[in-house]
Amino acid sequence: MIYNKEEYKIKFYCNPITKFEPVRQYINDINDKDKQKVQKYLEFLRLNKGYLDEPYSRHIIGKLRELRVDIDHNFHRIIYFTHINKNIILLHAFLKKTKKTPSREKIIALRRYQQLINQ
Repeated sequence: MIYNKEEYKIKFYCNPITKFEPVRQYINDINDKDKQKVQKYLEFLRLNKGYLDEPYSRHIIGKLRELRVDIDHNFHRIIYFTHINKNIILLHAFLKKTKKTPSREKIIALRRYQQLINQ
């Protein structure tokens, strides 16, 4: 049996036209305390091969999952999926302000996912 010892990698969605990485920008823009916790959760996600149970992660739709980083009254969400070659692709990030994940946020992530899959 051949076993690939390569570790999982975190990758950021990059707009093919503008080269903008929205999730990286989101993380860079939040305060240092929140940024440290988000980075800690991302490392936890990577070490667990792209899959965490609740309360850390939740299934959204299809292959999309939501990383849930709650700090005080800030509820950061990063929608991602695990792709071939052990890549965890971060598609969309937002600050959750409602009980349910807004449809708008899901649609943005789903469009980015479809764009990557159809390349």
